[in-house]
Amino acid sequence: MTDLVLRHDRDGAVTLTLNRPDKLNALNVEVFVELDAHVKELAGETDTVGLVILRGAGRCFSAGHDLGDISVGEKLPEPHYQSKVIERMANLPQPVISAVHGHCYTGALELALVGDIIFAAEGAKFADTHAKWALTPVWGLSQRLPRRVGTYRARELMLTCRTVGGVEAERIGLADVCVPDVDFDARLDELAAQILANSWFSHRANKALLVETDGLPIDAGLAHEIFRGRGRGPDMQARIAGFQNKTVKQG
Repeated sequence: MTDLVLRHDRDGAVTLTLNRPDKLNALNVEVFVELDAHVKELAGETDTVGLVILRGAGRCFSAGHDLGDISVGEKLPEPHYQSKVIERMANLPQPVISAVHGHCYTGALELALVGDIIFAAEGAKFADTHAKWALTPVWGLSQRLPRRVGTYRARELMLTCRTVGGVEAERIGLADVCVPDVDFDARLDELAAQILANSWFSHRANKALLVETDGLPIDAGLAHEIFRGRGRGPDMQARIAGFQNKTVKQG
């Protein structure tokens, strides 16, 4: 691999950074090849990695799919390659945070939507511009965007191609958290620490439960939760004992 996607490990969190800042982190095939290699490794590292953070280097998260690649015709390792990489990232056993500052347009938005949490700076700029270029989504936007913001809000965003700032993104549910630009890194670190302090077993089990029951009728979902849930984690007794001994804080 080269350095189009950087990996940084710290205290159980892995940050994957899209690293084409001179191109506003535009997403080409080579970026996806490197991202895929990282994602495949992370899927098998649940003992040492409890959280994955996806972000961009420089001025923004990503300006989107590299239009230069589209215009000359991309050479993919296999059909529908980018959508498969995005699916693998969305289905990582660990929770994923998409940390968005600056531009997050179209293909980049499709990538950001893999996040279990979308963490945005106030200066973030989200947009789906497929219709500007006579394109349609093939990386999951038509399914994930409505699940976040509702079907009619998704239609409005897709039809108008308008840009949504971080504050509005939080208001309409596109982002879960919005913070001032100057606090972006510090607040992201706080969120990561808060998540990592809880049981990694529970995070993986709860994420799997939510994914596996998405779209099921409530009776089927409840039955799945009861009969196919993963139960108690190996750290349960230690956590309860720690709380009883006042070594684990609540909340």
